[in-house]
Amino acid sequence: MKTIPRIVDISTAGGRRQFQRLAASPPTDPAAEELARTVLEAVRRGGDRAVARYAARFDGVDLSPERFAVTSDEIRAAERAVSVDFRRAVNEVLKRVEAFARAGLRRSWILRTRHGGRLGEVFVPLDRVGVYVPGGASPLASTALMTIPLARVAGVREIAATSPCRRDGTMEPHVLYAMACAGATEIYRLGGVQAIAALAYGTERIRRVDKLVGPGGPFVTAAKRCVYGQVALDMVAGPSEIAVLADSSADPAVVASDLLSQAEHGTGRERTLLVTDSPDLARAVAEELQRQGQELPRWPSVRQVLRTRSLIVCVRDLLTEGTEVVNQFAPEHLEILARVPRRFLSKIRHAGAVFLGRWTPESAGDFAAGPSHVLPTGGTARFFSGLTVEDFRRRMSVLELTQGDLVELMPTILELARVEELPAHARSAQRRLEAVRSRRKLRAR
Repeated sequence: MKTIPRIVDISTAGGRRQFQRLAASPPTDPAAEELARTVLEAVRRGGDRAVARYAARFDGVDLSPERFAVTSDEIRAAERAVSVDFRRAVNEVLKRVEAFARAGLRRSWILRTRHGGRLGEVFVPLDRVGVYVPGGASPLASTALMTIPLARVAGVREIAATSPCRRDGTMEPHVLYAMACAGATEIYRLGGVQAIAALAYGTERIRRVDKLVGPGGPFVTAAKRCVYGQVALDMVAGPSEIAVLADSSADPAVVASDLLSQAEHGTGRERTLLVTDSPDLARAVAEELQRQGQELPRWPSVRQVLRTRSLIVCVRDLLTEGTEVVNQFAPEHLEILARVPRRFLSKIRHAGAVFLGRWTPESAGDFAAGPSHVLPTGGTARFFSGLTVEDFRRRMSVLELTQGDLVELMPTILELARVEELPAHARSAQRRLEAVRSRRKLRAR
């Protein structure tokens, strides 16, 4: 019987091929995108009725448009339904997430010119955003706490949050309570592609948003890709993934449990990667993955991940070769379990979030530490960053020149206007100075 996941040596041609195959595996498939386009167009044309039709088809729930929005009575009922311990946990997470968000707010700034002018940037919140909170395989209350507060701290006035409901139309109380506490100004009991469509295009009862944020499964990810440009996006955040960079000091049981923490999400498309310079650790982790994995309630989907979308890569040198393997993979989450984890950090170029040392499990980032757990997946950490408070604000340049500044810039303006054959550009600057000269002549008379 083959070991799952496979153990490969990156120095061999076969090992490199298997790693490259894993690194290149897409977060979505063409079938998901084709279906997403069909649903998006139907909702764009049909509005609320199309949303209700697809909610019945995909989620098995009979919803009239009048029931899309969650009521204040339902929110109060959710508060009564959750435990005191859960309410305390929500308050603790909100405190940490909001503190981290406030620390990340950029301040407007001004640069003075030589002639007394001012150049700078100001930051303004978006007017209206949509937040998608997944709820298919698990009630991901933590996603509400890792997204909505960032928009609120940024100053967004309207935050429309949406999450799938149960077949009877009720909301999972922990998710609903978290959404309300986090600061959503509207909450909808909608999930899947139809929810993305409603927020992106707007319907009779749901006004369109300026930006969509939040993770989701393959179909939600595909839908977000399709509406980019109609609305702004945070990123294309698909199924979860983790890489662990570990030397022989790492505990195999801990490494295995960390890898399984992302494999257990349940879509079967999650990815896990262990990179190590210790063959003994590699074998021990493989054994632990099978032993611990079988204890999980979602073992069938976890086993699928371990068989098809996981790999243990052995390298000769962890600091150089190992970090380069990680950078090529560009993981959503990267744990560094080594004797001196910080010495590896300067070598890491591509990762959504980095967790250093034995006391920093990825689950701390998922649930409580402070930075948002909405992170780039599928190798997109090469060019996307994780969700931050600045994703909910726009940056505007501000220019205020003096006459002296314009005089100094005139030769440059005139030359570029000549080369680009844009004479009105040149005249818009020239006429300002000509008007000044004309007034001076009049005064001189």
